[in-house]
Amino acid sequence: METRRIGKTEVSAIGLGGMPLSVDGRPDRERAFATIRAAVDAGVTLIDTADAYSLDETDFGHNEELIAEALKGLDADVLVATKGGHTRGPGRAWGLDGRPEYLRKACDESLRRLGVEAIGLYQFHRPDPTVPVAESVGALAELLDAGKILLAGVSNFDPTQIREANDILGGRLAAVQNQFSPAFRSSEPELELCAELGIAFLPWSPLGGIGGAADLGSRFRPFADLAVERGVSPQRVCLAWMLAKAPVVIPIPGSSRPESIRDSAASADLRLDDAEMARLDGGNSPSH
Repeated sequence: METRRIGKTEVSAIGLGGMPLSVDGRPDRERAFATIRAAVDAGVTLIDTADAYSLDETDFGHNEELIAEALKGLDADVLVATKGGHTRGPGRAWGLDGRPEYLRKACDESLRRLGVEAIGLYQFHRPDPTVPVAESVGALAELLDAGKILLAGVSNFDPTQIREANDILGGRLAAVQNQFSPAFRSSEPELELCAELGIAFLPWSPLGGIGGAADLGSRFRPFADLAVERGVSPQRVCLAWMLAKAPVVIPIPGSSRPESIRDSAASADLRLDDAEMARLDGGNSPSH
């Protein structure tokens, strides 16, 4: 598969988002393992996880442990990217904790669950409005300097916060992970800034979020029409469109089935010309 860079590390142009393997509606363990193996077999060398990807606080860290176990014995050099800063509470609630002391502890716990001496890419999951961004990102700088993480990233940051994070890290911000899809294009400024600065941009929920890949074709006619013309799925067209946006873009579609990650991985081989890109870029509004 085509490769792209996160920092100086080469990874596959398409990654695997691990979240669907551990939250509501998650598959059984056998299918989860099969999905991860299918991703690796298809050339995927980037898997994104987070300590908070779990049903609730009782199985916090589920996704990290699942991925670590699935990768054991596989002959593959995979960059596992994880995140800290989200918490889980009773009733499957989500919370935030961006305090430096919490992030340091969270990183140590992720190291233990992943069974590694250093985390390939560690990302601050989401800004905590009660903690200055500088303090949270400062913890990432400390973790980098201590050798506990090899690359530092942030998630759900706006352009001003991205620039601030990169400054705090002394130009070492390696990745930004924000929501971006045909249905959610408001992160275009962040994507463009990352392209300008040479920072990897990892779109999460690239196939549309709650609506998911299933309604991409019906709601966004240009993608569906082009998919028919090219003889591929609308999902594959969607990911190829993202890859063509900038060399720094590395989509991380979530998957809970081997078939879906195989299809996503194949998007790296789909090349769209300028006219096709113009058609897709013009389709900002769902058709009715």
